[in-house]
Amino acid sequence: MENYDPQKNTTEVRQGSKRNMNLRVLAISLALIVVGFAIIYFFYTATQPNPT
Repeated sequence: MENYDPQKNTTEVRQGSKRNMNLRVLAISLALIVVGFAIIYFFYTATQPNPT
């Protein structure tokens, strides 16, 4: 790959992530979504009346 900016290497030109930041963002956001759904589920089940 040709590099037209002398200050950047080929990874930076391709906007690649050397430290896998994209994977971290996806993993953290997935975990937050799962926790959010768990909170909603427990709140929903806690507010339901007991069957008699």
